[in-house]
Amino acid sequence: MIKRTLYFGNPAYLSLRLKQLVIKAPEEDGDLPDFDNAKSYRAVVKTIPVEDIGIVILDNKQITVTQGLLEELIDNNCAVITCGSNHLPVGLMLPLYGNTIQNERFRRQLDASLPLKKQLWQQTIQCKIANQAFVLKYVTGEEHNNMKIMSSKVKSGDADNLEARAAAYYWKTIFPDKDGFTRGRDEAEPNNLLNYGYAILRAIVARALVSSGLLPTLGIHHHNRYNAYCLADDIMEPYRPYVDRIVYDITREYGYTDLTKEIKVRMLSIPVVEVSIGGRRSPLMVAVSQTTSSLAKCFNGELRKIIYPEMT
Repeated sequence: MIKRTLYFGNPAYLSLRLKQLVIKAPEEDGDLPDFDNAKSYRAVVKTIPVEDIGIVILDNKQITVTQGLLEELIDNNCAVITCGSNHLPVGLMLPLYGNTIQNERFRRQLDASLPLKKQLWQQTIQCKIANQAFVLKYVTGEEHNNMKIMSSKVKSGDADNLEARAAAYYWKTIFPDKDGFTRGRDEAEPNNLLNYGYAILRAIVARALVSSGLLPTLGIHHHNRYNAYCLADDIMEPYRPYVDRIVYDITREYGYTDLTKEIKVRMLSIPVVEVSIGGRRSPLMVAVSQTTSSLAKCFNGELRKIIYPEMT
C-alpha cells in the first residue's frame, strides 16, 4: 500500500479521534485561533486514517498538533517533518523502533566490516552516476558516455572519488540555460527546489531504514558527527536523480522561481514517482523499502548487493 504524504501550509488544529487524523481550520480565513482552545476552530474539515499516512509536513507556525496524534503517527511509522521560517525542512521525527528484531539488526549493522561497507558504497555510487547519466540524456537528448564510463570504473569505497568528478560535470550540464549554476544549499535557484525535494526523499529513506530495523545514524560512508541520518544520506544517493528530473521539469514550466505552494504540491509526488527496481515497476516509496530491506540482508550476510533502482 502506498502511504500518503500530507502537507500543511495553513493554520490548523490537528488531533486524533478513533485512529483518524482530524483536521480543523480557524473559524474564519485570516483569523488567528486561540491555540490553547480547540473550540476556536470551526468544525472538522477532514479526517484521514493514520494508518494511510507515511509522511506529514508541517509548514506553518500556527499549526497545533496534539500529543495523542504524534504518538499515533509515530506508532504507525510515519515521518513527521517540520519546516522553518524559510519553508525548508528543519526537523524530522521518526520512531525509536520499527522492527521486531531491531536489536539483532543493529548489532549486524554495527559489526559490518570496512571492506563490506566499501563494497556497498561502490555499488551506491555506480548506480547514482548511471542514473545521473540517464537524467542528462533526458535533459539534452544525447548520450553522455563519459558518465557511463565513470560509473563502470568506480572502485571499492570510490577510492578515485568519481562521485565528485561526475557531480562536477552533471551540475554543469543539467540546467543548460542557467549560466554558472552551482549546487549548494544556500546557492541560487533552483537549489531551493532541490533542497526541498531532497528533504522529502531523505524522510522517505529514513522512514524505510527504521522500518527495516536499521539505525539511520550509522552510515556506510557518511560519518559527520553532527548528522543523525548518515545512513539515510548514503542510501538516498541513487534516488536523488529522480528528484533532479522533477525539478528540471518544474523549471521548464515555471522558470527559476521561489518555492511556492503550487510547486510544493508538485514535489509531494516524489513518493509515488514510478521507478524500475529488480526488473519491475514500482512507486519510489515502495522501492526504497526494497532497498533498505536488501541492505539489512547485506549486513546479515544474506546478500552481497544492495537492490537499487535503475532509470530507464
